[in-house]
Amino acid sequence: MTARLGEIAALGTALLWTLTYVQFTVAVRKIGPSALNRLRLLAALVLLVCAHFALLGTPFPLHVEPAQWGWLGFSGVIGFAISDAFLFRALLHLGAHRTSLFMSLIPLASALLAWGAFGEGLSWLQITAGLVTVAGIMLVVSARSKKDRDTRAPTTGLLFAFGAVLAQSLRYILSVEGMRGGLAPLSANVLQILAATVAVWAVAAVRGTVRSSFEGMRDRVAALTTAGGSCTGPFLGVTLSLVALARAPVGIASTLMALSPVFLLPASRLVLKEPITARALVGTLLAVAGVALLFLA
Repeated sequence: MTARLGEIAALGTALLWTLTYVQFTVAVRKIGPSALNRLRLLAALVLLVCAHFALLGTPFPLHVEPAQWGWLGFSGVIGFAISDAFLFRALLHLGAHRTSLFMSLIPLASALLAWGAFGEGLSWLQITAGLVTVAGIMLVVSARSKKDRDTRAPTTGLLFAFGAVLAQSLRYILSVEGMRGGLAPLSANVLQILAATVAVWAVAAVRGTVRSSFEGMRDRVAALTTAGGSCTGPFLGVTLSLVALARAPVGIASTLMALSPVFLLPASRLVLKEPITARALVGTLLAVAGVALLFLA
């Protein structure tokens, strides 16, 4: 169990992000993507600071070296501010279906970046398992409804989608570098979320949208789903993802964390009332087979 802690943490991350997706799907329809992004980061920062104080005795990791501040701060801005900005614009031009399909390329991009940055090699069995898992994920995601497809500017949308993939993959690499020396994942997450929160709220201040960001919280459902998603996503989910990145190869960890679309199938059926197709079921079996291979590798 201890030897596979990284892989188990990655699977737990995927489950938490599934819950986050369901809650934020409800919230974003009520308050919009920009306000949601700012509020979820602010809520997550409050939760992380409280948890860090309760567990480690200080609200922030004061012992961290300047280089680690730099790596993790940059990682937070890249992964939570810039990546999400690209993602929302890709959704605008491509729709949810094709955008989520491109986001399933993150494991491959992460593995390639890890190979280039760290020389982190994978065995042929691990490579095969990763490809099988990604193939299953892509099949599951591509089985989702096509009614939300928007082809007004496909080339622009593709560029934004690839930008989101690269930015999120780069966050994984920067996180690994920032945690070198044994920095606790919780401390690393505090630094990442702090940097991202400062960045998005600074932009809001320049644009004069700070006050309007809180108006949606008058809606009880919006407030509850934003708070819930902030807890399962940037707080618990990202912290667990850092455990996965610290204890497992980046390519394997990011592949397992990309299983959220598979776990989302029953959640979508029960909560969002979306049908489960035969194609999605086949993709699920492929993804599960890939995960099994990863554990055997």
